[in-house]
Amino acid sequence: MPTHVPVFLATTLLLAMLPGASQALMIRQALEGGRRTLQGTLAGNASGFLLWSTAAATGLSAVLLASPAAYAALRIAGGVVLMILGVNTLRTALTPISARPSREEGRRTGFAGGYVTGLITNLGNPKAGVFAVSVLPQFVTAQGPVFLSTVALGALWALVSASWYALLTWAVGRGRALVSRPAVLRGLSVITGVVLLGLGIAVAAGV
Repeated sequence: MPTHVPVFLATTLLLAMLPGASQALMIRQALEGGRRTLQGTLAGNASGFLLWSTAAATGLSAVLLASPAAYAALRIAGGVVLMILGVNTLRTALTPISARPSREEGRRTGFAGGYVTGLITNLGNPKAGVFAVSVLPQFVTAQGPVFLSTVALGALWALVSASWYALLTWAVGRGRALVSRPAVLRGLSVITGVVLLGLGIAVAAGV
């Protein structure tokens, strides 16, 4: 059965609050992706946590991390997705407003596209994989249904992270509504694009 649940909740919350690929992605989607795309990204990211915890419960995550080729392919895929998002964000930020597509055209990705992006980014995040393999099992005792307990902790992990990202993106959205000057929004988009691009390169390179 799970043990030290309050400590686990605090640990996953702190992990979610650390700057990283998922957090930069959420900010990007809040600024440019649209509501449905953001919702899909949140769901995809949460699904990634569930998959990692389920894989940890069955021992698959340890096998994956022990296979350099398989994990490198997964890591590189996640890095490429981040790099593409970073480039697209920078391109949009540096394009004159008059030359940009309309608001609706710029939000055609939708829930499904956001879901895939969030899922791939999560699965390609080394931090999530290492946590699932090395930290998550420490909160499960040998007594009781170990598999179900591990998956249950994974569901809590996903819920805590999704709650934090929902709060973060709400704050970003509020800030965007309050600070509506194009120069400020452009600056935020440029910073987000650079961070996504840098994180994508780092993730793909295994840094």
